Amino acid sequence: MSNLLRVFNLIKKQAIKFTVPSVTLISHSHEPFQVLISCILSLRTKDKTTIEASKRLFQVADNPAQMARLSVKRIEKLIYPVGFFRNKAKSILELSKKINFIYNGEVPDTIEKLLEFKGVGRKTANLVLGLGFNIPAICVDIHVHRISNRLGWVKTKTPEETEKALERIVPKKLWIELNTILVAFGQNLCLPVSPWCSRCSVNKFCKKINVFRCR
Repeated sequence: MSNLLRVFNLIKKQAIKFTVPSVTLISHSHEPFQVLISCILSLRTKDKTTIEASKRLFQVADNPAQMARLSVKRIEKLIYPVGFFRNKAKSILELSKKINFIYNGEVPDTIEKLLEFKGVGRKTANLVLGLGFNIPAICVDIHVHRISNRLGWVKTKTPEETEKALERIVPKKLWIELNTILVAFGQNLCLPVSPWCSRCSVNKFCKKINVFRCR
């Protein structure tokens, strides 16, 4: 535990120098709905594109009631060119209507209810809980999954396994920021292929699992 905390704090100190992920930036609005929508837009989409699309969309509709009144075509036009923009437009309209009419305009704050929305998986649901509601939750994306295994914190095959494993070893007070820190770290230093180990502050602590070439 003490070694994990030491490593995480070193990573955090280095990672805060980098640009934070797009959804983290958008979460500063403290609006769960906007966090939810930006999470959906960010899937398989670069951060810059996600931020620009989110801004365009929220200028027109920044709450479930307004969003529910838009057409799919209008949403498509506003969010293009995010990946899978047509499917995402349909999901955004559908969940906006559901939030507006079933949940009285309030995004639900439980993972069970969030997972009922089409297009929302555990990664998105946990990010909404953490960044939107400040409820402790570990969001595991490809960066968190890769880095946690690479460091030797966990030995897992799927993001869901990683989520459960990290919940057992990471202090709850770090759950929310874990994703933001590791994503920034993973995008800039701890790359999937040929990571910058020579520049990494935790190089000597890392087990480098499945690292075959580094710089």
